[in-house]
Amino acid sequence: MDTLCGSGELGSKFWDSNLSVYTHNPDLTPCFQNSLLAWTPCFYLWATLPCYLLYLRRHHRGYIIISHLSRLKTAVGILLWCVSWADLFYSLHDLAHGQAPAPIFFVTPLVVGVTMLLAALVIQYERLQGVQSSGVLIIFWFLCVICAIVPFRSKILSAVAKGKILDPFRFTTFYIYFALVLSAFILSCFREKPPLFSPKNVDSNPCPEADAGFFSRLTFWWFTKLAILGYRRPLEESDLWSLNKEDCSEVVVQRLLEAWKKQQKQAARHRVAVASGKTVSREDEELLGGRSRPREPSFLKALLVTFGPGFLISSCFTLAQDLLSFVSPQLLSILIRFISNPTAPNWWGFLVAGLMFMCSVMQTLFLHQANRYIFVMGLRLRTGIIGLIYRKALVISNSVRRESTVGEIVNLMSVDAQHFMDLTPFLNLLWSGPLQTLLAIYFLWQNLGPSVLAGVAFMVLQIPLNAVVATKTHAFQAKQMKFKDSRIRLMSEILGGIKVLKLYAWESSLLQQVEGIRQSELRLLRLSAYLLAIFIFTWHCTPFLVTLITLWVYVSVDPNNVLDAEKAFVAVSLFNILKNPLNSLPSLISGLTRTSVSLKRIQHFLSQDELDSQCVERKTITPGHAVIIENGTFTWAQDLSPTLHSLDFQVPKGALVAVVGPVGCGKSSLVSSLLGEMEKLEGKVYMKGSVAYVPQQAWIQNCTLQENVLFGRTLDPSRYQQALEACALLADLEVLPGRDKTEIGEKGINLSGGQRQRVSLARAVYSDADIFLLDDPLSAVDSHVAKHIFDQVIGPEGVLARKTRVLVTHNLSFLPQMDFIIVLADGQVSEVGTYSALLQRSGSFANFIHNYTPDKGKEHPEEDSRTALDNPEDEEVPLTEDLLSNHADLMDNEPVTNEVQKHLNRQLSAMSLDEEGQSRSLPLKPLGSAEKIVQAAEVEANGTLIEEEKVEVGKVKLNVFWDYAKAVGLSITLVICLLYVGQSAATIGASIWLSAWTNEAMVDGRQNNTSHRLGVYAALGILQGILVVSSSIVMAVGCTRASRLLHQVLLHNKMRSPQSFFDTTPSGRILNLFSKDIHVIDGVLGPTILMLLSSFSTCVSTLVIIVISTPLFTVVILPLAAFYIFVQRFYVATSRQLKRLDSVSRSPIYSHFSETVTGSSVIRAYDRIQDFEAISDAKVDNNLRHAYLSYFSNRWLGVRVEFVGNCVVFFAALFAVIGRSSLSPGMVGLSVSYALQVTFSLNLLIRMLSELESNIVAVERVKEYSKTKTEAPWVIEGSRPPAGWPTQGEVEFRNYSVRYRPGLDLVLKNLSLHVCGGEKVGIVGRTGAGKSSMTLCLFRILEASEGEILIDGLNIADIGLHDLRSQLTIIPQEPILFSGTLRKNLDPFGNYSEEDLWHALKLSHLHTFVSSQPAGLDFECSEGGENLSVGQRQLVCLARALLRKSRILILDEATAAVDLETDDLIQAAIRTQFENCTVLTIAHRLNTVMDHTRVLVLDKGTVAEFDSPASLIAARGIFYGMARDAGLA
Repeated sequence: MDTLCGSGELGSKFWDSNLSVYTHNPDLTPCFQNSLLAWTPCFYLWATLPCYLLYLRRHHRGYIIISHLSRLKTAVGILLWCVSWADLFYSLHDLAHGQAPAPIFFVTPLVVGVTMLLAALVIQYERLQGVQSSGVLIIFWFLCVICAIVPFRSKILSAVAKGKILDPFRFTTFYIYFALVLSAFILSCFREKPPLFSPKNVDSNPCPEADAGFFSRLTFWWFTKLAILGYRRPLEESDLWSLNKEDCSEVVVQRLLEAWKKQQKQAARHRVAVASGKTVSREDEELLGGRSRPREPSFLKALLVTFGPGFLISSCFTLAQDLLSFVSPQLLSILIRFISNPTAPNWWGFLVAGLMFMCSVMQTLFLHQANRYIFVMGLRLRTGIIGLIYRKALVISNSVRRESTVGEIVNLMSVDAQHFMDLTPFLNLLWSGPLQTLLAIYFLWQNLGPSVLAGVAFMVLQIPLNAVVATKTHAFQAKQMKFKDSRIRLMSEILGGIKVLKLYAWESSLLQQVEGIRQSELRLLRLSAYLLAIFIFTWHCTPFLVTLITLWVYVSVDPNNVLDAEKAFVAVSLFNILKNPLNSLPSLISGLTRTSVSLKRIQHFLSQDELDSQCVERKTITPGHAVIIENGTFTWAQDLSPTLHSLDFQVPKGALVAVVGPVGCGKSSLVSSLLGEMEKLEGKVYMKGSVAYVPQQAWIQNCTLQENVLFGRTLDPSRYQQALEACALLADLEVLPGRDKTEIGEKGINLSGGQRQRVSLARAVYSDADIFLLDDPLSAVDSHVAKHIFDQVIGPEGVLARKTRVLVTHNLSFLPQMDFIIVLADGQVSEVGTYSALLQRSGSFANFIHNYTPDKGKEHPEEDSRTALDNPEDEEVPLTEDLLSNHADLMDNEPVTNEVQKHLNRQLSAMSLDEEGQSRSLPLKPLGSAEKIVQAAEVEANGTLIEEEKVEVGKVKLNVFWDYAKAVGLSITLVICLLYVGQSAATIGASIWLSAWTNEAMVDGRQNNTSHRLGVYAALGILQGILVVSSSIVMAVGCTRASRLLHQVLLHNKMRSPQSFFDTTPSGRILNLFSKDIHVIDGVLGPTILMLLSSFSTCVSTLVIIVISTPLFTVVILPLAAFYIFVQRFYVATSRQLKRLDSVSRSPIYSHFSETVTGSSVIRAYDRIQDFEAISDAKVDNNLRHAYLSYFSNRWLGVRVEFVGNCVVFFAALFAVIGRSSLSPGMVGLSVSYALQVTFSLNLLIRMLSELESNIVAVERVKEYSKTKTEAPWVIEGSRPPAGWPTQGEVEFRNYSVRYRPGLDLVLKNLSLHVCGGEKVGIVGRTGAGKSSMTLCLFRILEASEGEILIDGLNIADIGLHDLRSQLTIIPQEPILFSGTLRKNLDPFGNYSEEDLWHALKLSHLHTFVSSQPAGLDFECSEGGENLSVGQRQLVCLARALLRKSRILILDEATAAVDLETDDLIQAAIRTQFENCTVLTIAHRLNTVMDHTRVLVLDKGTVAEFDSPASLIAARGIFYGMARDAGLA
């Protein structure tokens, strides 16, 4: 290099230590300035350019129109090229005139000139690629300025020293160059305008990150605007920015889906190769142990392919940060040497302090950029996994659907996907940990020699212990997830069937089941917490013990080894670096174990069988036909026997076909087979054209009525009006508060069963499909409405007249109008033909028709199809009168489907249908905090039913923390705090003791009190460890106690909540409490509090030590603390609200998912899978917006707080330099080594404070929902009914009035009636008369406003709910079953013998079915009893009633959804088995109550008539009119 610089006046040496180091006025040689210093920026640009150009080619964002800024930047670049080459030509000029300039004067201008020209070209290329702010060029110009500052000072000093300028031309060009590079740097800090065609042009609220400048992105300054807004007022949904396009579900899920499909194809190819006997690769054979085995598709590989690049970028930043972290200990070593050397120049100390600050700042920037990429990758991971699970759930086969319940799949989406996200921050530790460990050991070896091996050996010995603990944790984790799945599944079922639980008084049985699972879960949680305590002990004590052992070996092996300040504190700072990977090791291991469990679960679910899309041939069919099945055999699952076999029939295009047969014969299965929902074992199915499907149980979405009907299609007003009119929905719109804009609640709770079915039918009609598959849609509506629908929609004259219609029905009156009828028996087609042809055959169908059709019906089949609306006497009956209407027509024998009916919400239409037709608006108050949760099911005037979940605002109230402290236990809380105070004291003591040891005077070149010093140091360290592990164990006990109590209180409150609460609160919201919020309380709050206390004690200890070491530091404590608190207040206010919004936006994802899974067959039938995927993606994206900004708030905070930490380092070093004369090296080493680690603790402290505030929201929500209003006590000990009550079954209403909610009109008004024991009373009345309200009052689902109900002379309001409900028997409308054995479904408390159970099954006609099952009474019912037909479920409900057989029986549509033959058998069973009981029958069909003792006619909540049927008909009153309309009078 000296040769390049030449000799003579302008020549110089490359390096001169006396000029640059050992002087009070340092400078660099001209050669160094002209060579290495000038080339450094050039090397940087040339080195980064290839990668940068490749990046720009792949990330084209549209071009930017050339602006004044762009012209100016380019001009400056070209001017710099000109200035550099002016120097080159000047050197050539000198050469031409006989002078010999040093070679450096040719090389440097040439290199710099070419680099400047390159920079100008890059500016233009960036503009064409749409780059608004170039980080690469900003760093380049910054380096140019920094490298030019030294010559800038040097040239001035030289000119002043020599009194003249030696080289005026180069002197002038240099200062022009300096001015230009400074201008270029300043200009590069300004952003260009957004490129043309960028997403910003279409997005109303784009995220500013995409357009932020380099420094803004580096320091997250772009987030400041939101932080200020969040500080001024609580953030709202509208304040949040949109997601960047590359983070949206649409993009992320698609990328992961492609990678997963590629894995599936490779696995399929491998399976084919193995099956065909082809050879597989040698590696595979080795892996498979020498024999070929089918390979499973790897979900991990799919994740790596999709998200690997983001991880690599993060790894680069992490590498830079890790390397920089080892610079600080070396600088500390130099600083201690500087303090020890009184003759050293002062600028050395100031330079070291400055370098420490610069190094810390660079570390901060690199660390947060690494975190930014890794967190975004984590968010994308979660998004991709949720998207894949959602898409898979829409297409899984029925056998998989039986195994994977909604609760389990929700857990995959919520908990398992979150595990992946939680692991991502620790992923870099997989390589970074070993690297940091190796570097630390290397530098320690340099410092302490071979003694360090003792410490390393101790660390190696920790690995087996950690491995054992990790294995145990893994096992506990897997078991815990299973228990959690079971608990969530059970809670999901409880919420679905809560009304039935209340009516049967079964809450305590299910409560015990949930608490049993919870106990097992908590036991594992406690064991996991103890294992965590072992982990915490090892990672807290290992660094100290390693230091102790290393120092002990160092001073023991050689008496001449002196422990001075440099060795001790450089070692301590290196061990602190070593502590970071060790600290994070438990989180990494537990994260990996959790995630590996989740990975297997998700991979297993994604690899499950899907419905065969090729099962139904959609493209080709015999001309003139719409549906053909040839020799079709179908099953619901491969391990089950075929449900349908040997099916052969054809449906001509435009035909109307009826499918009839007894309960369980396979009618609904036939429809499912046509939809491709069943597994086809053999045969072929052809179906050409679009399909509309109306399921037996209407599936209604939680959206407006109009959206339910349109189902994603665009609005055609005339077709929409026609659909509503044909389906008899216009009259309903009149009474709905928002007409067709009324929001329909979850599962259609504010519609009656008939209304739901007609909305479902209207959806089909509006779809204008080619083929209509109608699964018993008429059973949920009254006879006259059924006829209207048949005539207007399904029949030969209806709007679907030219369409192909397959109608499953029990209604005999419409059969004569069918083109032909398919009769099913035992899963086979027994007869096919027209109505008349089948009658002439005299087969089973003809016998059935003759037995169950009234004579009048046989004579006048045409009359049957006449709608009741044609009768002018019926004009006052609106068409909304459906499920509960008492009007029946001539053929009123058809059963009615048992839709899940929410009585409270049905009052919306019922209360609005009085004779004057006045509709009242029923306000619904917002749902939210405990005081505001409504206990009724009214509907707001604008049509909204389910309110948005309330978001708390402002600070979390102190009483929430107090509540949690009480749940943990106040004594436990106090003990934990005292243990941490003790730990801090021990830490400070050990550190000061070490400092004193290093300062100890030496005698004969050695320290004499080594053993004493070592012993005290060891004792203080071990004391720290004992205190830490004690606090961890105590915290584990306290947190487990809090988890148990909070879940218990929530569960008990929800089990005792009134029915109205469940009608107005989505089940997804309640499930979210039991899954996500309880998960936070179980597994997140405890570790967060431990980390908070740990970081707080570290910060306090550090500040105390620095102040003791350098008292001058107290000067800067106040301003730094003020800035710290200022930043913290901005951050916490914003972060807290973002977390709350995130929590609330998560519920809709799971609510929508549950809704989707329930209606998946409908979604598939209408071919709307892609639309629903888009809806789910939108909900996930909405949640992602909150999570995204929440994470960026952490990055924004981190940069600012770590700046405070970096200032602490700087001032600790600076004041050490200033006060060097009065400070010992030991005190300086102590002060600065602690300052170096305070940055992490300060950041962690605020983060944990915020995490605690954010996560304590879970406690806030759980407590809020634990304080909602509850029902009356289940048992009142001082007021229990006598044993055997009721003995007579006598029921008396005395002046009884009831309303649904205070402030609303009475539903029953001054009702007074007396029913004698053993009487059979039918209850009839028009819709809204109060029939169902009476049953609700008997069970005290509704409580009296005034008056009383007496049963056997005992006021039911005086006894507990369970004492009352357990002595009444009801066969409800909704046949709800729970997953578990049939035995559990019949007798959850185990009160009855085996004989009793079989006897009940025999009487309910289920004996044959159950005895045919291999498991018998232990037959497993799937979730909701989905593996039984609706009719069979109804018979199970009958069996329950027969088992209980109390003195009072309430029948509410007991024989819905069963065929007429079974209906007769059931009615006979009820007549014989309940002969001496009081029977109250809510009559939807008058023929069921004509043989009753008396009939009660209700009208507007009052008793209109009450007498025997014969007397009422003779009186020719209301009952006579109804009987006449039904053809019974």
